[in-house]
Amino acid sequence: MNKTIRRVSVFTLLLVFALLVRATWVQFYEGQALADDKHNRRNTIALYSEPLGNIVVGGEAITGSARTKSGDLAYKRTYTDGSLYAAVTGYSSQAYGATQLEGVYQDLLDGTDTRLKSVLDTVTNKRSDPGNVITTIDPDVQKAAYDALGDKKGAAVAIDSTTGKILAVASTPSYDPSRITTGDSDAWKELTKDADKPMTNRALRQPLPPGSTFKLVVAAAALEDGLYSSVDDKTDSPNPYDLPQSSSDLTNENPSAPCEDASIRVALQYSCNNVFGKMAVDLGQDKVRAMAEKFGFNDEEQDVPVRAYTSVYPSDMDKAQTALSGIGQFDVTATPLQMAMVSAAIANDGKLVSPHMVSRITDSGGDVLENYDDRAGTKEIVSSDTAEQLQSAMQTVVEEGTGTNAQISGATVGGKTGTAQHGEKNSKTPYAWFTSYGKADGKEVAVAVVVEQSDAARSEVSGNGLAAPVAKKVMEAALKS
Repeated sequence: MNKTIRRVSVFTLLLVFALLVRATWVQFYEGQALADDKHNRRNTIALYSEPLGNIVVGGEAITGSARTKSGDLAYKRTYTDGSLYAAVTGYSSQAYGATQLEGVYQDLLDGTDTRLKSVLDTVTNKRSDPGNVITTIDPDVQKAAYDALGDKKGAAVAIDSTTGKILAVASTPSYDPSRITTGDSDAWKELTKDADKPMTNRALRQPLPPGSTFKLVVAAAALEDGLYSSVDDKTDSPNPYDLPQSSSDLTNENPSAPCEDASIRVALQYSCNNVFGKMAVDLGQDKVRAMAEKFGFNDEEQDVPVRAYTSVYPSDMDKAQTALSGIGQFDVTATPLQMAMVSAAIANDGKLVSPHMVSRITDSGGDVLENYDDRAGTKEIVSSDTAEQLQSAMQTVVEEGTGTNAQISGATVGGKTGTAQHGEKNSKTPYAWFTSYGKADGKEVAVAVVVEQSDAARSEVSGNGLAAPVAKKVMEAALKS
């Protein structure tokens, strides 16, 4: 063989080898990547080729699957009382993907979770029957929260403080996920462009300034640190409090309230800004932050199992900013979930049980794949003595303080109101907050409510006026169920 033919032969073999390598790469790497691509229509066709598993509340499925009348997608997702449970389920859409529990458990609900596979499924590579998600949501408590919020823009979260089970997650205004399951573009545009943001889960995923409800965290820090040994000790709190490194004073909403040198009990009862602003400065931002983080602030992986937005206690503040943080202002933010966790820990003698809204997941036959109730961890946030003192002070708030609208006959109720400034120089309608706990007949529940906006006049916006009545309705439902 002459030299030229030999070179051509070698070159040709190299080309063949390169083609084989490329074909192998496409088949085993890019092919899988293409198969997994979210824009691959075949994946959507496969996902909706069979009915999906269900999300269950109170023993009843609140989701379903229905045959489509045309197209290449055989089934579509359906929802029972979609607007009521949207903050729990999220949506599963043929065009827009899946969110919240629908998204977290998509593999379980569509039958591709490997835990669902039988030996026969593995051999035949057959898609398994889908599993189900059993929630901790109590339908009566959920409805009470949703109905009590009504046409207000806001949210409510209820937690069984002894078990960590989330009994209600309500967000208003809401939306019906059924409207977008088939990819209705008009409905999608309407919902996503709505200024009231009905698709935002305000209960878990919209942190706002918590206002005076945060004073519970500062009080807990002061008692645990030993700055004050009792909620009835007089504090060193001038009224008004001259903000350090500032020409401004920290005043109180009620100028006639007995806030000068007030005890923690009285300061919570009348929501004295001067007391908690100075208390935060006396403790120092690091000690306040440490206590806030024990309750759950600054936790970037707060899963219930839906990932909640981080509630924030800031860093690198000067003393004036630290004072403002002590009354839940400056850059402090919290979700209703977070403030419910604060009340839950106080109500449960200082121990916080991990909040969760899924009890267990099962296969199609009901066999449990994972039990989250058994896995719920418990951590001590404050001592039982501190918790008992704060419980007592919160009861004073409800019995004869700023939270009287939360009183429930036959139940022990403790709470804390909050009215958080909103907008530059408080130019916009304030946020009304209430965080609370209720106990009756061996049952306990912690509830947090925020009302962002309502039809009430600005002068009537308060935690007691707007949020406490909602919390009362939720607690009543939880303690009766």
